[in-house]
Amino acid sequence: MNVYPDKEMLENSQMKIVDIRTPMEWKQTGVVPGSYTIMFFDEMGNYDAEAFLGAMEKLGGKEVEIGLICRTGARTAQVAGFMAQQGYNVKNLAGGVMKLMGEGYELAPYKI
Repeated sequence: MNVYPDKEMLENSQMKIVDIRTPMEWKQTGVVPGSYTIMFFDEMGNYDAEAFLGAMEKLGGKEVEIGLICRTGARTAQVAGFMAQQGYNVKNLAGGVMKLMGEGYELAPYKI
């Protein structure tokens, strides 16, 4: 379920990339170009799993491959496990945006 993202995978995959970080984090670092910014945990650690899964259904639900990304991969490991139990085709993009930035991958500015 863990996948280590790289430029080739992000640019040439049919996977829908979902960034589950918070808006403040998206603004700080930027986001993977073409990714969907759908927060799972808020700044206080709270979440609404039902609302999140509803957003995943709008992206294609269980019929599409979903790659979850966060700062380092810790949050996405939890969420990917939960989604896999629900029957989603999901991957944890291990290392997150910090891994990508460390490799020189250029993130796009977050636009509200």
